[in-house]
Amino acid sequence: MADSSRSQRARRSSIRYTSSSCPPFTRRPPCSVTVTESYVGLDEGAYFTNPVTEAIVGPAGRFDHYKLQRESEKAFHVGALQIHQDRNSVASDNSLSFGGALVRHDVKTWFGGEGAEVALYGLYATHGTQHMDSHTLIDHAAPACTSRELYKGILDGHSRGVFYGNIVVHKDAQKTNAMQTNKNLLLSREALVDSIPGLQILANDVKCRHGSTTGQLDDDAVFYLRSRGIDLETARSRRCTRF
Repeated sequence: MADSSRSQRARRSSIRYTSSSCPPFTRRPPCSVTVTESYVGLDEGAYFTNPVTEAIVGPAGRFDHYKLQRESEKAFHVGALQIHQDRNSVASDNSLSFGGALVRHDVKTWFGGEGAEVALYGLYATHGTQHMDSHTLIDHAAPACTSRELYKGILDGHSRGVFYGNIVVHKDAQKTNAMQTNKNLLLSREALVDSIPGLQILANDVKCRHGSTTGQLDDDAVFYLRSRGIDLETARSRRCTRF
């Protein structure tokens, strides 16, 4: 009887996982490829998702990546994106995260040829006890390359967010142009975010800057909307939309 009870508890606490793969494919340069990933939880069960996407962008090629994550609030999601770029190529990553108990999004880009460009954009919204991580690395190993990075987080409840971004500019990567920005909006006193932007510059002829801001809703702006007959929830929602 005791063994049966333990077995039932084990089944109730199990975490499901699904395994699948996509064979690699190639396109003759110059070419343009768009990849869209969507992860949606159809129930409230606990499960683990671990996707990995790799792209090698040839000379003058273009790669655009879109990722939407809105899984079960009990789910665990750890995803990775790696991009290798040749000369004069263009790449972008656009990610949205809303679901999951623990979510991590790793992005690594590497410039292997001059004149390449990359843009990384991310937005996540958390509530309850959700935890979301965004870790990025932009490796400027070639000269005259451009990178743009903007990540935003909106946190409510007791949730937590982490942004860890690193831009590395090698000694031979002269004429690099890099910008990194992280913005966070806290909707409760219990929400917490760790913002860690970073620059490692070994070249001397570059344009690089980074910045991080974290704040709360403007009470005066919310009060103004409420004085115009707008309820509190709608007023807060509108201010978040402007963010």
